[in-house]
Amino acid sequence: MRALWLFACLLSCGVVAAVAAEDARVWQERQAWTLIFEEAGVSGCALVYDESRDSWVVFDRTRVQRAYTPASTFKLFNALTALESAAIKDEFEVIRWDGKSRDIASWNRDHSLASGMRFSVVWFYQEIARRIGVQTMQHWIDRVGYGNRDIGGGIDRFWLDGGALRISAMQQIEFLRRLADGSLPFSAPVQDTVRRISLVEDGPGYSLHAKTGWARRGALDGKTDLGWYVGWVERDARRWFFAVNIDMPVVTDAPKRAAITRRLLVDIGALDR
Repeated sequence: MRALWLFACLLSCGVVAAVAAEDARVWQERQAWTLIFEEAGVSGCALVYDESRDSWVVFDRTRVQRAYTPASTFKLFNALTALESAAIKDEFEVIRWDGKSRDIASWNRDHSLASGMRFSVVWFYQEIARRIGVQTMQHWIDRVGYGNRDIGGGIDRFWLDGGALRISAMQQIEFLRRLADGSLPFSAPVQDTVRRISLVEDGPGYSLHAKTGWARRGALDGKTDLGWYVGWVERDARRWFFAVNIDMPVVTDAPKRAAITRRLLVDIGALDR
């Protein structure tokens, strides 16, 4: 009985601590962002952490804390684990295309870790996951505390449609902050490499790291596709971390993930027009 009582006390303390941490966050509800989503013709949520101000700028605070399939945003974690476990040597090692024609033309050729990230090549990162294996993948998922930590659904499917892994916009940003800081439990060179291959834009005085994600039947109704755009901006010795997800009823909604995010980042001063 005493052991059960102690466990209950510890659990209660943990809940209180989590609530206290949540309450300590400085939230800035940005209702003006409604117009950006409306003009794009999609529903969704947005969360931006302004590190210098220690503030969370949010649109739809409820949804940013709801967990969804990470889809290809998981490639960042997959790459870290692949390099750390030596499932692949470096970002330049090539895996040969299996010859199976896929809908996206850029996928139908040989790829490396870097090009697989740039073109979001699903088959490449599925092969990487198979090389890593269930036991090693679960070890790193648990050690990092990524999302709900559930890799059910198959080693090459768990982060995709029908897989069990789920992550919220809030959790995405928490993971990205640790990657940007180099404070994840992977080696420094591994984290350096993944930061490098996640760079999508580099201009005068700023850099943008980002990753898209597309979950089939992943949104609220269980039928509509869900699109992610996550990453961070470094500019003038400041950093902004972002996670946006939208419902994508039609294929042509996919480009809106990045377009919406850019408008939000311009609005808060992280990027120029």
